[in-house]
Amino acid sequence: MAPATTYTISDLAREFDLTTRAMRFYEDMGLLQPQRSGPGGRNRIYSARDRTRLKLTLRAKRLGLSLNEAREIIDMYDSPRDTGPQLRKFLAVLAQHRKQLEDQMADLQANLEEVKTHEKEARALLARTERPAAAKVRQRA
Repeated sequence: MAPATTYTISDLAREFDLTTRAMRFYEDMGLLQPQRSGPGGRNRIYSARDRTRLKLTLRAKRLGLSLNEAREIIDMYDSPRDTGPQLRKFLAVLAQHRKQLEDQMADLQANLEEVKTHEKEARALLARTERPAAAKVRQRA
């Protein structure tokens, strides 16, 4: 049987473009559980499972989930017996975040329309103030 693949904190930090400090933070949050070795257990040894959990954590962050939400969902996947509750939880969290994003998009759309209105008004005012000045220049010529 081949030995299990392991990673150092530097290996995973480099692979996922993270700092080692971020890796330790994810460990503190309970998202990663590396084995310890060396004097006083100072060296962290990450398993393929830790690597997968880190990948899922970063994906959850990109989706807008909090680290607590990510941990809850990822922890559910550690028990492979029944995926129904896991998928329902994941769908509920995704639906909530989709709603937040849709609300933000609506707010941004309204803000953009307001900016366009102010730009149009400012251009009209500018055009009115520049016309008399241009007319005076022509009269002098």
